[in-house]
Amino acid sequence: MILYPAIDLKDGQAVRLVHGDMDQSTVFNDDPAAQARAFVEAGCEWLHLVDLNGAFAGTPVNAAPVEAILKSCPVPAQLGGGIRDMATIEGWLDKGLARVILGTVAVENPDLVREAARAYPGKVAVGIDARNGKVATKGWAEETDVMVTDLAKSFEDAGVSAIIYTDIMRDGAMGGPNIDTTAQLARAVSIPVIASGGVSSLQDLTQLKDTGVIAGAISGRALYDGAIDLNAALTALKG
Repeated sequence: MILYPAIDLKDGQAVRLVHGDMDQSTVFNDDPAAQARAFVEAGCEWLHLVDLNGAFAGTPVNAAPVEAILKSCPVPAQLGGGIRDMATIEGWLDKGLARVILGTVAVENPDLVREAARAYPGKVAVGIDARNGKVATKGWAEETDVMVTDLAKSFEDAGVSAIIYTDIMRDGAMGGPNIDTTAQLARAVSIPVIASGGVSSLQDLTQLKDTGVIAGAISGRALYDGAIDLNAALTALKG
């Protein structure tokens, strides 16, 4: 199982939110590229980047720090937030991004997801953010009537590389991930599922791994706070 250290970008800084609330942000690093390099030096094999301002604006806002990370880090990175048209997808992939994460458009324009996945095999993931089993969009600000599993299954034949499933009520709260629901989703689809939201201890990571069906896990606040030792986590997940 791959561990993806998260760098959430707000106003050019690396932050973490609680429950996706932009008013509840904690700044962890003024230099996101330096933070990314620290994760890479500790041994991580991927980076998970989120343009928080972009998710609300519907267009990239934190392009400068993302580009700085891409230029200075040799490991692949995936990015979500504000990526809602083919031109933006192409632009990011041309700049060296390994994978784009499409969230809001997966609900509002699923044909774009399919088109992008065909055009860029292995480089398009779907981000499914949920509150009480229902998908939320536009930076989690809008709740839909779409059920998580239904949305995931609709992309079974699309060629997407992964589904990143976030339980919004667990995110940033350090209360542990929703392991059962994430595992159920992973068993319901053939697309690899990456867990996000609430991953706050080494035990959380090992429990996710022990399901045998979850391909990866994203953690942010726990790595910044020291609740998860990155070296220990990477060792445990390789064992």
